[in-house]
Amino acid sequence: MKKFYCLLAFLCFLTITAFAQQKPDSGYQVKGFIIAVPRPDGVEEFVKFINEELAPRKINTLVLRVDFNYKYKSHSELRDTLALTKSDCKKILEACKNNGISIVPQVNLLGHQSWAAKTGMLLKVYPEFDETPWVKMPATAAEYKWPNADNLYCRSYCPQHPGVHKIVFDLMDEIMDVFEAKAFHAGMDEVFYLGEDKCPRCGGRDKAVLFANEVQTIRDHLAEKGKELWIWGDRLIDGRATGIGMWAGSYNDTYRAVDLIPRDVVICDWQYDQDNQTAVYFALKGLRVVTCTWNRPQVAMNQVEDLYRSRAISGKEMRSRFYGIAETIWSPPARFFDGYYGRTTDAKAGDNTPWNTFRMMFDKANQIEQTATAR
Repeated sequence: MKKFYCLLAFLCFLTITAFAQQKPDSGYQVKGFIIAVPRPDGVEEFVKFINEELAPRKINTLVLRVDFNYKYKSHSELRDTLALTKSDCKKILEACKNNGISIVPQVNLLGHQSWAAKTGMLLKVYPEFDETPWVKMPATAAEYKWPNADNLYCRSYCPQHPGVHKIVFDLMDEIMDVFEAKAFHAGMDEVFYLGEDKCPRCGGRDKAVLFANEVQTIRDHLAEKGKELWIWGDRLIDGRATGIGMWAGSYNDTYRAVDLIPRDVVICDWQYDQDNQTAVYFALKGLRVVTCTWNRPQVAMNQVEDLYRSRAISGKEMRSRFYGIAETIWSPPARFFDGYYGRTTDAKAGDNTPWNTFRMMFDKANQIEQTATAR
């Protein structure tokens, strides 16, 4: 046991030494927070959180899941209920500008076009875009079960449909303009439906190529305007070989697309339950990677340490690819704020909550940065 503690102390010394050698530099770009846009009646509290919680923690990037919760002018038929106005968005933008925070808007593309028994606005209004129109949605959310015979998790649009990109590009361009954004997050996570045999356009095609082509198509549209593309990284990981599984990794062979997509795409790598070191994998592939946490404080703090350690010990080319870290929130903002401000508690979760993770991971990041600066 004594030998074990000696070894642990030595490893801690090496870690601290690596952090001490690390100096803040312009290559470390992202200290981020990822959350859905608020409802219109929640904009003021959202702005308050930006000013009083994000800014003091030196968070510099806010990824906003907008989807169809904005009153689009280009396609008003796609507005969801309780959508934000342009004025609402400008209030959020102003708060971010005042605090040096960049906004990266997100609209889920390819996958996540439905949830449980609800079809999203794109396929609801344009059902001809559906990759699997023969799959029937359950009548109510209570009737949805996983696993199920149809392998229904979330619907996808068919990337080969000739009309789909005109619509989604209009949405992308409009929401980018509203938030004066330099980057766009296309989602593209957990895509289970792709290249289905019954699809008349992409049936039988290589799923990795289909996925990579969709990334390329979206990226090229943004690049024409001098903007960059961000996506989730799970479809680019071999879920079987790594043991990571079918959610945070891919079981339908899309993982080979990691070698086919442009190298300037930013990967948001979510590994929530354990620290799988996948940021190193993406960096070795020549991609910039933002490590994403959620609701496990200890895992998140380990991932913060990984970021600084990787930047400290890597060469110049690799160092810049460890692009940053962000926390993701998967509940509506109002529910997160209820927990954060103590209006509700989650006895079952204990310390494993998004709000506790938020405090601990960013406190850890700032502590490491202060130590590095002092030296």
